[in-house]
Amino acid sequence: MKNTIQILGSLIMMLVFMASCQDKDHPNYQYMPNMYEDVGYETYGNYEVFPNGMEAMQPAEGTVSRGWMPYGYENSTEGYEAAKASLTNPVPYTEDNLNEGKALYTIYCAICHGDKGDGKGTLAKREKILGVPAYNDQGRAITEGSVYHVTYYGLNTMGSYASQTTERELWLINHYVIDLKDALDGKPKRAFEEEATSEDVASAEATATEEETEAQTEE
Repeated sequence: MKNTIQILGSLIMMLVFMASCQDKDHPNYQYMPNMYEDVGYETYGNYEVFPNGMEAMQPAEGTVSRGWMPYGYENSTEGYEAAKASLTNPVPYTEDNLNEGKALYTIYCAICHGDKGDGKGTLAKREKILGVPAYNDQGRAITEGSVYHVTYYGLNTMGSYASQTTERELWLINHYVIDLKDALDGKPKRAFEEEATSEDVASAEATATEEETEAQTEE
């Protein structure tokens, strides 16, 4: 009987000892480690494999995202004027592209600029944002180039949309903005272009890039 009590006591002590060493966050035995440990790196996590131990790193100097082309006009008054004078929309003015531009405009622009581009969006009517000009404001005399420059960099209280949209989407919005301006000016609607091939679009984009480079060089 005495031996039985000693054995039970020893077992209880062993169980208590084992329980005290247990860590629920780090199981003692992992038969399938990938079920417990994340293989991927968490954003802003600290890992020894990265320089400075930080997962969130700046892109290597001089690199650009795949499919992205640098914008050749500076974020300055001179850059704005150069874009306004020489930059044109490389995306074909087709019905489908215009409809896409309208949908994007409704998402990003109408809340301030209004559905008609008259500066009477919901926020303007509620006086949350004041002084939103109409697209046909004579003092601004917007062009395709100036519209793109402002949507790319932002201006005054309007922020940049370059991080929220692609280059093509900005140009689609551009088509619709110019349409709204023409409507406010009482001009007839522009005739749609024929649907361009991918080669035509690439050629137009290359031409626009060359124009940007030339304008930058002249500056």
